[in-house]
Amino acid sequence: MRRRRRAVVTGGAGFLGSHLCERLLTEGFAVVCLDNLSTGRADNVAHLPRLGPFEFAQADATTGVPVAGEVDAVLHLASPAAPADYGRLPVETLKVGSLGTLHALELAREHRARFVLASTSEVYGDPLVNPQPESYWGHVNQVGPRGVYDEAKRFAEALTVAYRQRYGVDTAVARLFNTFGPRMRPDDGRAVPAFVQQALRGEPLTVAGDGRQTRSMCYVDDLIEGVFRLLGSDHPGPMNLGNPHELPIVDLARRIIALTGSPSTVTLVPRPIDDPRVRCPDITLARTVLRWEPTVELDRGLRRTIDWFRRHLDHPAPQPAGDHKGAR
Repeated sequence: MRRRRRAVVTGGAGFLGSHLCERLLTEGFAVVCLDNLSTGRADNVAHLPRLGPFEFAQADATTGVPVAGEVDAVLHLASPAAPADYGRLPVETLKVGSLGTLHALELAREHRARFVLASTSEVYGDPLVNPQPESYWGHVNQVGPRGVYDEAKRFAEALTVAYRQRYGVDTAVARLFNTFGPRMRPDDGRAVPAFVQQALRGEPLTVAGDGRQTRSMCYVDDLIEGVFRLLGSDHPGPMNLGNPHELPIVDLARRIIALTGSPSTVTLVPRPIDDPRVRCPDITLARTVLRWEPTVELDRGLRRTIDWFRRHLDHPAPQPAGDHKGAR
């Protein structure tokens, strides 16, 4: 009988990591999930043993990736990813981008496994080019408040490429753009969970600056599909994965108000330092190589996310009477 493929996912108890572990299990992989739970949550993966061979180890990738036995794929997602998290864990963010990536690459090298780095659109910084193609080198303030995350991922990309060139490791770099969906932490400071919980509680939605800065929001199922296709390809990347349809942040807030049927209003607050003015992926490469592009329309994804938050948020405001179908 053919041996079941085995994948190691660092950061596997996080928002994206848990969805990736779930997808791998449904595709017939045995999955080893490593997470130190500094930003991930054990609850995110508690259901996964019911789907297939699943192992969880509470471990810090910066001190090693302790996995015995066969390994066919290593997917390195371990890192604080929300501004609130890398703001309070700056040294840890730099260590997991450097030492953590090194240990994950060594595991892939030892087992001749396919390696996928979950990099980020933050490597483009506050871009001077829009949309951002993979060929764009970025506009990054390495000593600003976002620098620890930006530079950790830029170093991780460089190290991944070096391992491919020096040791022949089968590597790929995925640059992930803004993603949302169930299992986001309400307190991570990102726009969608912040807006949804504010709307469900009937509180004002706090929009930074004038709200005209843009983001491109990709539903988590689409993003994971892209990562899975990249894993199954032989392309080295870097490859943008995200939704190419951008919208102003204030419009996102208003859509969430409409979809929740909330009495909330929008209030403007000071804009964070180095907050990007635009963020939109050029996904020509992913379309060409992977035949991939997002298929979940924004409002549909937001409804699923809102429903999840309704079930998991403590003390939401009562849902207004009537049929609130929200924005079209």
